[in-house]
Amino acid sequence: MKKIMNDPKNIVDEMLKGLAFCHSDLVERVEGFDIITRTAEKAGKVGLISGGGSGHEPSHAGFVGEGMLSAAVCGAVFTSPTPDQVLEAIKQADEGAGVFMVIKNYSGDIMNFEMAQEMAEMEDIKVDSIVVDDDIAVENSLYTQGKRGVAGTILVHKILGHAAQAGKSLEEIKELAEALVPNIHTIGLALSGATVPEVGKPGFVLEEDEFEYGVGIHGEPGYRKETLKPSKELAQELVGKLLESFENDSTKDYALLVNGLGATPLMEQYVFANDVAELLAEQQIKVVYKKVGSYMTSIDMAGLSLTLLKVEDNEWITALNAPVETPAW
Repeated sequence: MKKIMNDPKNIVDEMLKGLAFCHSDLVERVEGFDIITRTAEKAGKVGLISGGGSGHEPSHAGFVGEGMLSAAVCGAVFTSPTPDQVLEAIKQADEGAGVFMVIKNYSGDIMNFEMAQEMAEMEDIKVDSIVVDDDIAVENSLYTQGKRGVAGTILVHKILGHAAQAGKSLEEIKELAEALVPNIHTIGLALSGATVPEVGKPGFVLEEDEFEYGVGIHGEPGYRKETLKPSKELAQELVGKLLESFENDSTKDYALLVNGLGATPLMEQYVFANDVAELLAEQQIKVVYKKVGSYMTSIDMAGLSLTLLKVEDNEWITALNAPVETPAW
């Protein structure tokens, strides 16, 4: 294992210190907690928090700032943050109008965020939440009942962040989240496993010429291994699965996210994006928003994911295009 680090046990702490130092104009670390909050002055609006295990950078701390998250709570690598950490994030985000939590669909995250919500409500802080389950690759997996929450989560951060910035109420943001999340679908593939620093070896190993469809962002199993194919054929599989999940509805506009999983160069992401664009054009699918880059990673995993958002409300596209001040958007 080759990694630029010191003691693996301190890697999250040192990462957060470095992030806060490099982006001190936008965010700060909460003393004594693995939490990043924005430095913007509170304005009496709904606070928005998210988080989960570390190792998915820039998710979630990279999306803290004006127009997106109020705070992000960062657990140990691939491990849910504890309820006391989430509770502190809620307190930091609270501006008096309540706090909304964006939770990825993993059993530990759901349990700990919900426990923190109960504790916050005992302190008279109104809290509500949405569970993101955008991964269509498998129905149940390690750590998950139902579909996993993956890269589509950042589109939820962006759209709900815009609503909070606009002064929407907690109830209005909940209603928006419930309309939005079912319309976000993601599927990915991996060329290699991720190496957790404290473990020192990849979570799974693929043969030199092998890849796997549907692997999760913690290395959870996918649905099929094959010999590596050209990008066009990979795109055909992922686009086909996504359009099928939307019942091949070409009457709606779509937003698109090509997301690198950590070790896939932008060159390859753009090649794949070009193949996706051609396939969608053939199916007369209109793409009105697109984004490419590594936003929800799995440490050093090679691979990528493709997300489509079916646009049921044009305000969602307005929200995606709205300017924000965060380290990573």
